[in-house]
Amino acid sequence: MAENWDGNLDSGSRSDESYHDSLHVEPIYEAFLCPLTKEVMRNPVTIENGQTFEREAIEKWFKECRDSGKRPTCPLTQKELKSTDLNSSLALRNTIEEWTKRNEAVQLDKACRILSPGSPEVDVLQALNHIAHICQKSRSNKHVVRNAELIPMIAEMLKHGSRKVRIKALETLRIVAEGDDDNKDVIAAGDTIRTIVKFLSREHSQEREEAVSLLYELSKSELLCEKIGGVGGAILILVGMASSKSENISTVEKADKTLQNLEKCEKNVRQMAENGRLQPLLTLLLEGSADTQLSMASYLGELVLSNDVKVFVAETAGSALVDVMKSGSKQAREAALKALNQISSYEASAKILIQAGILPPLVKDLFTVGINQLPMRLKEVSATVLANIVSSGADFESIPLDQDHRTLVSEDIVHNLLHLISNTGPAIECKLLQILVGLTSSSTTFMNIVAAIKSSGATISLIQFVEAPQRDVRMASLKLLHNISPDMGQELADAFRGTAGQLSSLINVIAENNGISEEQADAVGLLANLPERDSDLTRRLLDEGAFKIVVSKVVSIRQGIARGGRFVTPFLEGLAKVLSRLTYILEGEPEIIALAREYNLAALFTDLLQMNGIDNVQTVSAQALQNLSKQSRHLTRIPVVPESGFCCTIFPCLGNPPVINGLCRVHHGFCSVKDSFCLLEGRAIEKLVACLDHANVKVIEAALSALCTLFDDGVDIEQGVSVLDEADGIKPILEILRENRTETLKQQAVWAVERILRKEEIAYEISGDQNVGTALVDAFRHGDYRTRQIAERALKHVDKLPNFSGIFPKVG
Repeated sequence: MAENWDGNLDSGSRSDESYHDSLHVEPIYEAFLCPLTKEVMRNPVTIENGQTFEREAIEKWFKECRDSGKRPTCPLTQKELKSTDLNSSLALRNTIEEWTKRNEAVQLDKACRILSPGSPEVDVLQALNHIAHICQKSRSNKHVVRNAELIPMIAEMLKHGSRKVRIKALETLRIVAEGDDDNKDVIAAGDTIRTIVKFLSREHSQEREEAVSLLYELSKSELLCEKIGGVGGAILILVGMASSKSENISTVEKADKTLQNLEKCEKNVRQMAENGRLQPLLTLLLEGSADTQLSMASYLGELVLSNDVKVFVAETAGSALVDVMKSGSKQAREAALKALNQISSYEASAKILIQAGILPPLVKDLFTVGINQLPMRLKEVSATVLANIVSSGADFESIPLDQDHRTLVSEDIVHNLLHLISNTGPAIECKLLQILVGLTSSSTTFMNIVAAIKSSGATISLIQFVEAPQRDVRMASLKLLHNISPDMGQELADAFRGTAGQLSSLINVIAENNGISEEQADAVGLLANLPERDSDLTRRLLDEGAFKIVVSKVVSIRQGIARGGRFVTPFLEGLAKVLSRLTYILEGEPEIIALAREYNLAALFTDLLQMNGIDNVQTVSAQALQNLSKQSRHLTRIPVVPESGFCCTIFPCLGNPPVINGLCRVHHGFCSVKDSFCLLEGRAIEKLVACLDHANVKVIEAALSALCTLFDDGVDIEQGVSVLDEADGIKPILEILRENRTETLKQQAVWAVERILRKEEIAYEISGDQNVGTALVDAFRHGDYRTRQIAERALKHVDKLPNFSGIFPKVG
């Protein structure tokens, strides 16, 4: 039984007492030791036969006797006992306590001498173990340790060269601090807390664990929370530890509990929010006093939040902030607005705020005038939040703002926005313009805004912002005008012609040489969307020197000189379209033709035709080449043939016309790409043929239209067909006819095929292609009036219709 008992003893308590034995200065009397535990007794009791034991040990012995079905016996004599009553040995207990105090006092005095940097590691560890041991025995001993001024000495051991000593010092300080605020204050004196925090970043996990355990204990004192949080990096490290996946669970839990304690201090809550732990701040925002709520909302407005945190804040506190906007004081509304400004700048969080009902109070704040109106600086914040909300792309047509079910895109609301834009300062102007930019960027709200702008007559006032000295206002204005230009091209063109300065400002923006910016892309995109056949506007641009700038920009991009990241493509698309305006007013305009020659436009657009991947540039380039090529038959230089002389009339054999070399096969004159814009001389035909296989129908339509100028009226159609054939261009056109992808392409292909089939050998070759015949028959049966006429002639070329069966009157 005795042997079995030894195996069941509490190993922790035994090791403590064994350690205590090694520290005794006075000898241990046999009467002090429990026969069962072999340790000094703390609560000695006497049994029936006069033997003395530790109360806990003998009670456990009696329980084991009962559990084994035996009558209680004395552990020493093994004789049965009639009673298990226990009598406290008070005299012995008092004697042991006095003996213990004498020993502890001596050992504390010894620890004072040992705890110094020069002491051997083993002695320092022994001293720290003794201090920890006596502090665990009673709270009064902690007072003794404090009065002996041991705490600063223990803290000094945190700087010891031995890791074992440092770890033991952290553990000892924690034990000394447990449940004793006075000891915590002593530990926190000086620079000790900063030293403890440094351990949080140590490589050794046990040092980190002991340090965070000590900080957790210290953080239970509300007075020390601010001091802990005041150590640079402390909260950041703790937040990292609390969310760590690599630390052990105990360390993570202690770090989290430490942070929970530190939340008692508002400064710490702010630091936690800065470092991504938002919940404490949001809790105070929702549940704190009015002053605390105001403070937290204000601070939230100053934070830079990641996108996922914005969503979390919107979900947690969005409704509360919106409520403050509706009914709070001006100071509270200001704080709420600034917080909402931060949260609303991400699409997902903005949509959550919309669900929380943010739109009605926002719009009300913007439009309210009189004594209840917000100061202009807060209206600017409201406008910024609304601009953020609009950028979310929500369905604003379905979100009512009031009982009249007006929405953000209702005509009178948009009119109010336009009126406000014209009657405020630059800062709010910019935000209001950005709201309209957002609404015109959505296909669902675009038409509503365009209609309201037209009905308000605000076009001229919007154009004036192009000259704004503030770059952000100018950028927002250009973006808005660019957005609405596809549906307001003529109105904008009229406005630009009727005002002074705005057109120059646009061109100046395009001319900037600081890389390619979004502002430049919007400016040239706006010009590109204005009606290309508006010759008056084209001449205004010419007078402003716009085309010279555009040509230089195109050349610099093609040569790799100008760079601009994601804005290069839209910028080049706009440049190409603006430059193509010249090709729409060539007819009967020597000045424009001279300019086209000076800029070598045919060669330039032929080069741009090779911009694979930029469909709009290829489309515009092909359209420009079509316009230029139409002028080739007028611009080619026809050779002067000398008149036949007298001898030729007498001797006809001498009258054969002279052979002239270098004539264009298609135009029968001297052609060049620069002077007559000849596609053949400019080697553009192969590049246009390559575009016939493009995935974009618009590119195909433009390329086919340009190629059709080779066999237009007024040129050598047969030679034009031959040139196309040599460039392998006939087969793709037949394929386009067979595919019948769009009505426009079908009409173009039928026209082209009819011209191609005028060459007999090609007609003979194609006549056996049933697919071509079927496609022509389909066009003959289902096309419009003109297409059916052309299809009839094409079918006659391949003998699908007899020549005498003219169904339609002959049309040239």
